[in-house]
Parts: sequence; C-alpha cells; structure tokens
Amino acid sequence: MIRASEDNEYYELSSPTILPKASGFLWNEQMMIHMNCRGYAVAQFMQPEPAKYSYAPNLEAKTFMQPEQPYYAHHPGRFVYVKDEENGEVFSAPYEPVRVPPDHYTFAVGKHNIVWKIESGGIGIEMTLSLPKNEPMELWRVKVTNLSSAVRKISLYPYFTIGYMSWMNQSGEYKEALQGIVATAVTPYQKYQEYDRIKHLKDKTFLLADHAPSSWEVNQEAFEGEGGISSPSALRSSLLSKGESRYESPVAVLQYQLGLEPGEEREYRFIFGPAQNEQEIADIRQRMFYDTGADGEDGFVLAEREYAEYIEEGRGCIEISTPDADLDNLVNHWLPRQMYYHGQTNRLTTDPQTRNYLQDNMGMSYIKPQIARSAFLTALSQQNVSGAMPDGIILHEAAELKYINQVPHTDHCVWLPICLSTYLDETNDYSILEEEAPYAGGEETGSVFGHIDRAMHWLIHERDERGLNYINQGDWCDPMNMVGYRGKGVSGWLTIATAYAFMIWADICDHSGREETGKAFRLAADETNDVVNQYFWDGEWYARGITDDNVVFGISEDKEGRIFINPQGWALLSGAADEEKQQKLMKSVREQLETPYGVEKLAPSYTAMREDVGRVTQKHPGTAENGAVYNHAAAFYIYGLYAVGEQDQAYRLLRKMIPGPDIEDIIRRGQLPVFIPNYYRGAYRQFPKTAGRSSHLFNTGTVPWVYRCLIDGLFGLQGTREGLQVKPQLPSDWQEVTVKRSFRGADILIGMKRDASVPATEVYLDGQLVRDGILKDLKSGVQYNVLVKIPSGNA
Repeated sequence: MIRASEDNEYYELSSPTILPKASGFLWNEQMMIHMNCRGYAVAQFMQPEPAKYSYAPNLEAKTFMQPEQPYYAHHPGRFVYVKDEENGEVFSAPYEPVRVPPDHYTFAVGKHNIVWKIESGGIGIEMTLSLPKNEPMELWRVKVTNLSSAVRKISLYPYFTIGYMSWMNQSGEYKEALQGIVATAVTPYQKYQEYDRIKHLKDKTFLLADHAPSSWEVNQEAFEGEGGISSPSALRSSLLSKGESRYESPVAVLQYQLGLEPGEEREYRFIFGPAQNEQEIADIRQRMFYDTGADGEDGFVLAEREYAEYIEEGRGCIEISTPDADLDNLVNHWLPRQMYYHGQTNRLTTDPQTRNYLQDNMGMSYIKPQIARSAFLTALSQQNVSGAMPDGIILHEAAELKYINQVPHTDHCVWLPICLSTYLDETNDYSILEEEAPYAGGEETGSVFGHIDRAMHWLIHERDERGLNYINQGDWCDPMNMVGYRGKGVSGWLTIATAYAFMIWADICDHSGREETGKAFRLAADETNDVVNQYFWDGEWYARGITDDNVVFGISEDKEGRIFINPQGWALLSGAADEEKQQKLMKSVREQLETPYGVEKLAPSYTAMREDVGRVTQKHPGTAENGAVYNHAAAFYIYGLYAVGEQDQAYRLLRKMIPGPDIEDIIRRGQLPVFIPNYYRGAYRQFPKTAGRSSHLFNTGTVPWVYRCLIDGLFGLQGTREGLQVKPQLPSDWQEVTVKRSFRGADILIGMKRDASVPATEVYLDGQLVRDGILKDLKSGVQYNVLVKIPSGNA
C-alpha cells in the first residue's frame, strides 16, 4: 500500500483515499509545483516575484502554500477525464474530480518526476509530470492503453485549471496555429507608476499539445454546466463545443476521440505554463515539439533528461546502510534532495529571511559549497555598519523586504558563525575570512572576518543591564512579537544562542590564527552562560524569556507555555547546562514535550491570546509554533543531545521525524516519507486525536540541521581543520553500519562494527590505527577504506 520502489527511486502509494493529502514536489530555478496524489496542484513561478499561472476560483492573497493545505472541488488541478463512447460511463485520473474508485492505482513520487498509473474499466491511464531545468513550464505525458480484449471507443479529456486570473481583464481561446489554448489576463494594479512593471509580466497561461485535438473547451462554466466539475455537462455531448472565454474564468480542456484495439496504447504530450506573448508560446512549441538534436530527440525529451541530471547534482555527501532501511532511504535519496531545493532556489523568494538564507546555505555546504560561499558573501554585503544583519536578504535588484521581513527580529547575527562553521568543516576554506565585502550602502567595506566580528559585538551591545539579549518583535520564533516591542523584553533562547555563537566564533578565530580574539569570545561565552543561569534557570529547565513588564515566562508557574524546547537544546550546545542541569532539563523534555511524533516546541499549547507574548499564542493549539512538533526546533534539540553524548535519546527523537515505518504511523501523519515537513501536529496531551498530522510544508530549516545531526552526531564524520574526525554515536542496539562519505574530493568507505574486544572506539585507515581518530592528508580523487571498532553496548 505504501512502499519504496525496488530501486528506491520512487516512493509509491497504492490508494488515492488512505492518504488523501499525500504529495510530492518538483522545482527548478524558476518555479515549483506541489502535486497532491489525487491531482490537485499548488504552483508558482518567479518574474521576479512569485506569481501564479494556475489560479484558484477567487482572487488569492499573496500567499503560497499553507500548512495543512486545504483542498476543495475547484482547487487548481491537473486531471484527465475518460468517457466510454459506447455506454457513456466516465472516470477521471488520477482520482479527482469524478472520484470513481479505480481498479488499480499507483502514485509514485520520484526525484525528477511524479507518475500516476490508474486502471479503470479496462482502460489504463499513465500520467507523468516533469519540468525543464530552467523554464517555468510543466511537461506532461499522458499514456492511454486498452487493457481489455475488445475494441474500445473512448474520449480522452486532459483538463488543466487556469481559474480566475484577473478582475481587470481575462479571456481564453484555442489557437489553431499553436495547437493549444491560450488564456490572457492583466495583472490588477491601481497606481500608474506600476504600469511599467506589470506590462512585462507573463500574464498568459498556455496549454500546448503535440497532437491536434478532436475538440476543446476554454469556458469553465460552459464545460461544467449543471453537472459541476465532478460530472461536467459538456461530456454528455459527442464533442466539446469549441467554446472560448470572454471575461469569464478560462479553463484548458482538450478532447481526443480514440478507437483502441486490444492492447493498443497511445501517448500524448502537453506543456502547461506562463508566457508573456504568443510569439514566446510559438517559440516554445517549435523548440519542444519539432526541433531535434543530433541524436534525433526533440526538445521535450531533452528537457526531461536535463532535468533529471539537474536533480542528480543534488547528491548528498553520505550514503548509508544501517539496520533501519527507511532511514537509509530518506538519507540516501530524499533528505539531500530537499536540502538541495532550499539552497538552490532560496525557497523561491527574492527576499528570504536572513536566518533561513544562512541555514539553507549551511546545508548547501554539503552539496555545492561554492554556492554556500557565494551566499555568505551576499548576506554580509547587506549587513549594516553597526554589525546588525537585516531581516531579509535581497536577491534581485527589483525586490524589496516584504511581510515578516518588515518586522524587526534580533537573532540574525547569531547564525553567521554557526552556519559558516559547517562550510569551514566541509571545505577547510579559511580564505573566505579574508574576502572583502561591502556593508549596506557601499560606503565601507571589510573582510568577512571583520563583518562577523562586528556582528558578534552587536550581540554584546544589544543587551539590557543584566546582560540579556533584547528580543524586540521576535527572535527565531517569528510570532513571538509582543515580548519586547517596547524595548525592554529579552529572549532566553537568544541569550543562550549568543553564548553558543561566541563559542563557535572563538573556535574559528583560533583556527585562523587569531587566538587573542578567540580567547576574548570564549570569555564572553562563559559570562553569557553565567547570566543565563542566573536569570533563566527555573529549577528543572530554562525559561523562554522576560517580557517588557519584567515577567519571566516559560516557567513552572505558567499554566500554558510552561516549557519551551529551544532554550533546553541550546543550553546543551552553549555549555550553560552543567551535568546536573542537563539531566534535569532532559527529564523535563521527556515528560512534558516528547510525543510519539517527536518533541513539541512548547507545552502546554496556548489556548488563548497572551498579550505579553504575542500572536504565537493565537495560533491553534498544536499547530506551528504553538506547540506543534516543530521539526526545526526539534532538530536543534537533537543536535544538542549529540553534543553531550546522549546518542540513544538523540536517535529516538531523530527517527520520529520520519513517517513510519509502521503503516499506522504513516496514515496518522498523512504524508509519504519523501520529505520532512516543518511540523507535525502537537498538543498531544491536550488534543490527542489530531496529534501527529503533517503540515505537508517542505519549506523548513529542519533539513540542514538533520543533516548535521547525521554527519556530526550519529555517524560522527565531521570535518576539522586537520581532516575528518571519526567519532560515531550509534544507537546502542545497532551492531553494524556502513557509510560512504565524500569529503573534500575524497571518497571514504567506512565500516562501523561493535567489537567486544575493544575498550574504546578505534579507527583504522587502510588497516592502520589512527590514534586520535582524525583522518589526515586525504587526497582528492582517492578512495579510502576505514574500519571503526566500537565497544559493545557503547557508542
């Protein structure tokens, strides 16, 4: 019912109803599409800001994917209606909108395409979606097969939602010369100054076909008639009416009348997407369907192959074989793909939040470190001369800071040394510290080292008289917007994270020959940890913050929001928590925050507005930051557990991020294990019936941190200045694993085995004992063999 394919290239679902929101996503440099197993789609492209070409039935606000995305009958989709011309029976693929239960159904999410295979009444339909590498368009193949022993006469109706494009101007018609449907709109605007911008937008939506249709319909209302989308009146006629849309919602429906011999199959190809004008559409048609290369392949086939190669470039730097096959599948195939999407596209925004931009490119350090290097320089070039980082990073000259990036947050500087450290671990490229970059405004420049040093001093300066870091209108938690808007509230998490950032920066200083600076920041970290313990330790765990009115929150006296996960995990990282505090806070997390689906962000979830904390308390209990299993925060905590050697606890929580392996768990979460969502529903102790549901949002800073947990923690294969440190922390019940690690151009095959004869972990490189466990002098292009002997029962 739910399984990985034999080659692990696909994850397959054999029912359209057991996981109705199961989905996969594809992307390229210009667009992203999220496809639901039943045929619903959420898509956007960049021009340069995010835009739609397949619209909802009403004008949408400027939003994209929503948590727990709601679907409805007229949600944008890609469907194929099939009518038996002899008895009039109709079904649809992949399932919506007719909802006839299929005789056979497979939804297969692949790394470079998504495939549906449906059989109903002796007719087989196979739908395949792929993308080009660089252009905003969908590439569809629809194959129809007569599976019966009789000649079949059918009509095939590919249906592509266009929807309500514009209240100003919208229309659509079939173009014989293009052999396709073209819908045209004008993006609404009010100020004449906007005209110069909107006149260049891709306001046309097109559907091109490689075979001329028997008929078509472009008027959505006329197509549906009285039967609605689930039983369109137009299908009762032998031919569609060849209608057009004139200031009506357009749709793209083609009809193919077929006579199929037993076993006969036919394939049709379609291109769906946005364009600026008809000449552009004509050029696409010629290039994709008619122009051929030296090997005789047309542009459509070439684009599919190029896209597969593009996705393959996002390989991770580890390949694992462990006692947990489902973990292997995620780590080897899906996790690096999700990480690559984030770093390659910057989440398809022109002004990513600074913390997101830095963490996403932290992940790219493992895949394409040169992209990460460039991103760090881009971010630092927008730093204020005071050392403060902006709330968002502008990636296009026409972009501006929008939405949440107009709200002041105080945590962005923290991420600079933390994210850069991963790049340095992977590459040993300390020359980046000497690179020159301007400050915002361009009147002053400085080295990368100088930029980050200034950011660290900004964190020291932006504190109250107690030495606690101001929160302003939010830190990592965006909706914690009312703790310190009057300029007095402070963040417990940010103060702890600042201590950790100082430690990391001190290490970088030491490794780059700046020992005196390193010593100063190590002292600053110790002093910060001291004030953390003075003002935030509540006896069993750390508080989350102190409000403008000097009220400490996230403490045992609170009925809601008593304990937050972030201060606990980061206190393990910063060293604020000594051994006694570590044991107490971990016990508190286990008892109050841990659930079958992971560790919650806070508990109990807020059930009403708390005005001195902010809009986080208005979110539904157990969703998003209000007590969900918010995987980004959970990953911080897991990384902290590995930092203090709690390998069994760490792996138990890490494994809970992945749906399954039990079918009941996958059904409960409602998603396939092909990505880690930003959250699973929490409030487990308050509302257990809904706990565990996936948000289905794959935009999340979780993935690079999970990768760090794997590299630095679970398998202990972290880069250092000297080489590769081998220090695994396997769960105590694992006896043997193998890992292939790509590191600075070398390929290292590592076998890790329990061995009762060794009192401590031993590392052997090509048969020679490595006493400090650091593999040095590794050569690019060379393959090495490593054996790691681990004492039985210990990591």
